[in-house]
Amino acid sequence: MRRAAPAVCLMLLLCGCGLSMTQQRKYKTYSPSTLWADGASARPLPDGGVAQGDLALAAMEAEPPDASPALLARGRERFDIYCAPCHGLAGDGDGVIVAHGFPKPPSYHIDRLLAAPASHFYNAISKGYGVMYAYSDRVDPHDRWAIVAYIRALQFSRRATVAEAPEAEGVLR
Repeated sequence: MRRAAPAVCLMLLLCGCGLSMTQQRKYKTYSPSTLWADGASARPLPDGGVAQGDLALAAMEAEPPDASPALLARGRERFDIYCAPCHGLAGDGDGVIVAHGFPKPPSYHIDRLLAAPASHFYNAISKGYGVMYAYSDRVDPHDRWAIVAYIRALQFSRRATVAEAPEAEGVLR
């Protein structure tokens, strides 16, 4: 009898292990549910919930970096890649895509965009604006701020006077 007890216990344990991990009672994505009143199995995030890493990202998005020649160079590079096909190299809204029938974006040099805060451009890059789709999955936050800095440099260059940039006086002659 003593020899049979461990064998019986082992046999009972092995019989109970026949369920596969793929055979679980669970809700699949977007499956209907009778548990909640709205009938959806997916639940909204609780108020105040923050995804992992979002606090650092939010801090980076909230405050633009200090302008520097390196930031402007990076902004020009990213602008030429992502923005110039529609907005044109000078920001006039005459990119090559427009020549192929796509809607013309506004010029960065109109009064409304000259008066717009930097966050307007950052949000347009991040979330899209009008027919422009969001670039948040293609352009990281630091590069978005670099593009905004370059847009500001384009705007300034169009309206700059010698009094605002005295080092340019000799270059123009």
